Amino acid sequence: MAAGSGWTVTSQPLRSGLQPVSPVEKPAGLLRRIGAMVYDALIILAVWMFTLFPVVALRNDVVVGPGIQSLLFIELFGFFAYFWLMKGQTIGMLAWHLKLETLDGGPLRPRAAILRFLGALLSFATCGVGYLWIYIDPAHRSWSDLFSGTITVHARPEHAR
Repeated sequence: MAAGSGWTVTSQPLRSGLQPVSPVEKPAGLLRRIGAMVYDALIILAVWMFTLFPVVALRNDVVVGPGIQSLLFIELFGFFAYFWLMKGQTIGMLAWHLKLETLDGGPLRPRAAILRFLGALLSFATCGVGYLWIYIDPAHRSWSDLFSGTITVHARPEHAR
């Protein structure tokens, strides 16, 4: 892991391989994750409204079909992939002091972003079971974390350190 990341990876199996080494960063709890999801959902809704408004205005009718659904899905993935890959956190994660860390300490790769997104979709499709998984996993990882080889941590803000 990167220096000061708060986690040490050992050669033991992953169940016991992640050990917190600093009180500054710890695995993110469920309520904090949900808070970040709500923030991000509001931003996504605003982006979708910005996309749909001109289309509806030009057609002067409702807009349905696979084309518009595909566009909205691409925007959804693009939002998360951009922020995860470029910043390591979405806007909601930033507001709730969450960030992603890879288990090897390197940057998040595009493949991991895709797997993380698929893990999130699967978690929502199962009514949140993938997020409740943090209570089962010893390292408090959700399905998104497990699929992508990441951990979502609660990092105290810089001014509080």
